[in-house]
Amino acid sequence: MKTKEVKTYSLSEMKDKYIGKDGTTVRDEYEYELSMDVLGKMIKSARQERKLTQEELGRLVGVQKAQISKLESSANSATIDTILKVFKALKADINFNVKLEDNFIKLA
Repeated sequence: MKTKEVKTYSLSEMKDKYIGKDGTTVRDEYEYELSMDVLGKMIKSARQERKLTQEELGRLVGVQKAQISKLESSANSATIDTILKVFKALKADINFNVKLEDNFIKLA
């Protein structure tokens, strides 16, 4: 009996097929949402590591608990200023990378 070979796909191929090609509006929106979701999870993880409640972190940052909750569920509505304040309150370093095509821009 002959076994059938299973075709495998990379994550990039699956995204191209089901979300859209890289550079399309739909794909860009998906990647942005994913990045904001990851950022929110990082904020929550850092807050929990510091053993702070959302309310306590909010007081340190100068925002309401509800704003911290929104940030943790998805950082979409947050300004860069607020995100920087949150990480400063958490005593956490944050690094940004800017990539132009295949080249990373590094700030000294």
